[in-house]
Amino acid sequence: MPHPGPKGRCSVNIPQLILSIVDVAAAIFLIAVVLLQSGKSAGLSGAIAGVADTFMAKNRAKTWDAKLAKLTKICGVVFFVVTLVVCVLSARL
Repeated sequence: MPHPGPKGRCSVNIPQLILSIVDVAAAIFLIAVVLLQSGKSAGLSGAIAGVADTFMAKNRAKTWDAKLAKLTKICGVVFFVVTLVVCVLSARL
């Protein structure tokens, strides 16, 4: 907890506050991206429709699920790094 500054005001470490806000935003975004992804088995509709890899779509890596998977990896790394930086900054106080 920050120590009160002059005249009873609370002094706040601005970089730590900004990084904490970015950390919470990255966590919420990561949760949303994971929830938007479809499962690997795709349920009963995937079993009925069969394999979705046709000749035309075989080399296409830019599907919605592929983009979400890439976005999940990027957001996970950002969340990890920002959380680590926030922990290091809070340990220095």
